[in-house]
Parts: sequence; structure tokens; C-alpha cells
Amino acid sequence: MNRKTFIESQGATCNNWTWSWSFVNDDERFVIFGAWDIHITEAGDATKILDENWELSRRGRRQPGYTQSLEHIRLVEEEGYGLHTFPMEYTHSDDEDDEAPSKIKGFTPELTPKTLMKVGDAWYASDGLPSVEIPERVWPHETFTEGSVFTLQVNAYERNADARAACLGHYGYACQCCAFDFQAVYGEIGSGYIHVHHLIPLSEIGREYVVDPVADLIPVCPNCHAMIHRTRPMLTIEQVQQTMAENSA
Repeated sequence: MNRKTFIESQGATCNNWTWSWSFVNDDERFVIFGAWDIHITEAGDATKILDENWELSRRGRRQPGYTQSLEHIRLVEEEGYGLHTFPMEYTHSDDEDDEAPSKIKGFTPELTPKTLMKVGDAWYASDGLPSVEIPERVWPHETFTEGSVFTLQVNAYERNADARAACLGHYGYACQCCAFDFQAVYGEIGSGYIHVHHLIPLSEIGREYVVDPVADLIPVCPNCHAMIHRTRPMLTIEQVQQTMAENSA
């Protein structure tokens, strides 16, 4: 059985069978990543499946499978898709072409459910407990401002640094759910730290949209952000505040 046959037997597909290392089954709502043996952590309980540094090859060319894999990560983080991996063995040759697909020595046709975790610039398929961390990484993107109103055109599946800055310039750095202020509690180390939440999920917006940093974005602490995304559909700011009020009475 080759890799394509195995993936198709799981009801999953991809954009390009030569370059893809991740696959999706939209009917059953799960994604599959190949788990390379060279990317297993020292503890052996997690495998790196995507890294922001993998976007470009050593020659500076965009990796054909990167954008698709980033979208598959988003499906897990924001759409509640499950994550599965299957083991792959890497083979290296001295004359390996940097622009060619990685060479598979072999693979095990068996899926294992995993938990997605992000550490720094990389995502890991882990055997551990689910992580409640909400990724707060932002990618720079060309922006367009219109008049005196803050409007920024962004890619729907990217978080824009300028939109974040405009949001925080209006609201400040205190959580709009619970009023927690990192700098007030932790001092200088907490200065400038807060998550920025999209009031309209990126997954519900088309390919491109114009975001109003005041109307569409809001700063929240990591705890409140995690609780907002704890349910499907996600909770509103008011619902989280109501839940806190009910449980503090």
C-alpha cells in the first residue's frame, strides 16, 4: 500500500500528492499529518508537524505544501477538527535537492489520535492532555487604511500585526472580560502582553475582508480567550462575563 492509497482509504485528500504532508477529511472533520521520525521530541511523546520556518526552502522559495498545512492546523485550532498522525521514516542522501519533496523510506499505515500543541514557532502532535493555549502569533501583511476610520484589509486566515496594534491603541491592554492587566500584576515583564480576539471567527469570513480593529477585535487575557473558544459556537464576551458573575456569587 502506498501513501496515497492509505490516505484515501481514510476518506482524506490533499491539494497535491507529491508535495503534501497533511491531509483532510471534511466529512468526518479530522486532519492527518505525516509524523517524521526525525521530528520526534527527546521525550518521545510529541512530534513536530509544522514549523513557521518551513514556509520557505533554504533557497528562499515557498514550500508548496506549507499553506495547505497551515490551513489544516487552523481547522484543528478554530473549527474543532480532530488530529491524527501516522509514522513516516525519513531517508537522506548526500545529493538531496533542497527543492525536491522529502524522501520517505517507509511509513506505517495506522492513524493515532493526537492533541495539537504550539510551542514557539512550531506545532506538535502530542500524546499529552489537550492544550488550552490560544496561539497569539501574528504575521505581517500589507495593509490599507481608509480615511479616519481604522480599516485594514487582511487575509482571512492570518492575524494582522497592525490590526492588533490599532485595537490595543483603542482599548488598552486590560482584558475586556475580566479586567486583568498583566503589567499591573507582573510589572515590566507583563508590559504589552494580551491576546487579541476576533469577535467574528476567521473561519466564518470569506477569503479576504476589511476588519475594523475597534468593532471586530477585542483584547482578552489568555484564560478568558481559552474559555471563549471552549465551546462551539464560541462564547461571546457577555456570556463569559455572565458565567464568571454566576460562579463568583
